[in-house]
Amino acid sequence: MPRFDRRDYLRAAGLAGAAALAGCTDVFDDNGETPDAPEETEFTVETVADGFAHPWGMAFLPNDEQLLVTEREGSLSLLDRESGDVDRLDGLPDVHAAGQGGLLDIALDPDFESEPWVYLTYAATNGQGESTTCLGRGRLAAADGRLEDFERLYTAEPFVDSTQHYGSRVVFGEDGMVYMTTGDRGDKDFGPDHVSQDPSNDLGATLRLAPDGTVPEDNPFTDDPDINDAIFSYGHRNAQGMDIHPDTGDIWQSEHGERDGDEINIIERGGNHGWPVVHYGCEYGTDEPVGEQPHERDDTVGPVYYWECGSGGFPPSGAMFYDGDAFPEWRGDLFVGNLAGQYLGRFTVDGTVVEETSALLADRDWRIRAIETAPDTDFIYVAVDAGDAPIVRLRPA
Repeated sequence: MPRFDRRDYLRAAGLAGAAALAGCTDVFDDNGETPDAPEETEFTVETVADGFAHPWGMAFLPNDEQLLVTEREGSLSLLDRESGDVDRLDGLPDVHAAGQGGLLDIALDPDFESEPWVYLTYAATNGQGESTTCLGRGRLAAADGRLEDFERLYTAEPFVDSTQHYGSRVVFGEDGMVYMTTGDRGDKDFGPDHVSQDPSNDLGATLRLAPDGTVPEDNPFTDDPDINDAIFSYGHRNAQGMDIHPDTGDIWQSEHGERDGDEINIIERGGNHGWPVVHYGCEYGTDEPVGEQPHERDDTVGPVYYWECGSGGFPPSGAMFYDGDAFPEWRGDLFVGNLAGQYLGRFTVDGTVVEETSALLADRDWRIRAIETAPDTDFIYVAVDAGDAPIVRLRPA
């Protein structure tokens, strides 16, 4: 489905970077021409602060110059976007910082100014060597440098002896509910008995919860005794990007595939998104398909965009729709962080028609973990995944 594989995009982005001040959004074809002749968008890249240890999530405080940043090893920092000063907060939960686990995503209560709840997802253990993804919240007391009254709200069951695939993006939907992704924890039992195809557990799913962590009565499976009440969708492998479409209110996710097979999905209420009984990727180290092709079955929900086996893939992390004014030509576009490919992908979206058009920051050797738009300036902020990593922002050149 993609027009080029990953190497084509990286090569194109390198040419574009040399042609512009700091970045160019064009992708070149084999003749050195830009397909459909899109206009260039030049931008500068500014380092806001550095020295972060594998930052994972970001959240802007309303009416403030400060930005909250999670770090996988267990720190939550308050970053002053103007001065670059960083203050690490106390009052956090104990996290299982091993493998892909640790302190992961962050979201603010929609009524944060009156109810300053900070929601965190994180990996935690049961004391027996097993771990899972949890949701918790605490009240931000910025003046005291801490989260107060932190409480765990929800624990995804079961705990598993693995440090892989925690999923763990969290957003508030337009309905005021909390949507949270969980991964399949690296289960290799490809077939109908895979944990992601068993909605009696919380693995490989999108969960829908009330802000206090309880299960809403109008969840899709509350009347089915064989399905976990918190499940909103299932059949996922490891969704690490999620955002709400600014016009439709739909939930979009970026999800890791096996060998390639990466996906962009619009989440369907009560939907089975197929992993691993249907998938466009292959088993690692082989050309052997995992399951059937999604378009061959009508009992699962297929992706709106995907990278098939042999394409080079797009290992995706954070995802964000841009709805700002600083880059008006990008309004309505979807941005997705590429980890192994080390660039920020820009996708045009027209209904359910998605096309990758740009490879931004491809000359930086940065694994892109998270992307957010500043509410006051509409500049784009990017968290880089590294042991000594910066938070940077993109602003018009």
